[in-house]
Amino acid sequence: MGQSPYTDLERPPLHEAALRRSLLGGLWTDLRVVAETGSTNADVAAQARAGAPEGLVLVAERQTAGRGRLGRVWESPARAGIAVSVLLRPDGVDPARYGWLPLLAGVALVEAVRRVAQVDAVLKWPNDLLVDGRKCAGILAEMADGAVVVGIGLNTSLREPELPHPDATSLALAGAVSADRDPLLRALLRALESWYRRWHDGGAEAVREAYLFHCATLGREVRAALPDGTEVTGRADGIDADGRLVLSTGHTLAAGDITHLR
Repeated sequence: MGQSPYTDLERPPLHEAALRRSLLGGLWTDLRVVAETGSTNADVAAQARAGAPEGLVLVAERQTAGRGRLGRVWESPARAGIAVSVLLRPDGVDPARYGWLPLLAGVALVEAVRRVAQVDAVLKWPNDLLVDGRKCAGILAEMADGAVVVGIGLNTSLREPELPHPDATSLALAGAVSADRDPLLRALLRALESWYRRWHDGGAEAVREAYLFHCATLGREVRAALPDGTEVTGRADGIDADGRLVLSTGHTLAAGDITHLR
């Protein structure tokens, strides 16, 4: 990766103390900002296995081994994006409903981006945020000893030479009114708390309508690469009660790498 064209003044650091004052007290019980780590999801998963309570938030100024779906690894320059993972312990919720957690995180993310950055962001099932058809963010939910770790990576100020792959983008490249990480992170965590509580108390129907509204996958012809190595193609007809994608072919997908076909 080439040298960043941004100066430290253009990519200011996040201020942990200010974020803690603003965000702690409800769902979020602890918030930490670290200069660098391999993976925020791996770090929070380790904390979960050590017994950390629900509501831990870990933000990294730079990730060197951030993980996406299907084992993909990515990194970006320091302070060029938001890399955040949260620890959730949905007590009293049937684990069969956990498939909605990355989807409700997507709703929170798209709402925060639309409100703060004012770009026309949409969701691609199950875990990507797209702007102008290009990936601007991803979400990864993982189990850790009964808890759930939800990680979100959002490209804020990356320029073209810094992008991890050609079909990616950033808020800055998309012409965002603001790509400032501080208000974006605050808006994201507040929206995530709100949607998590609605889902926890009201089930899938409390989230489903909002997800359907923001999801650009529905109604489109898609190709799905499945975890077993096979592929299926069909029209995305709906999202079922467990958050799975329903195709016109009769397939119901709990996981898969989705390509929107033109």
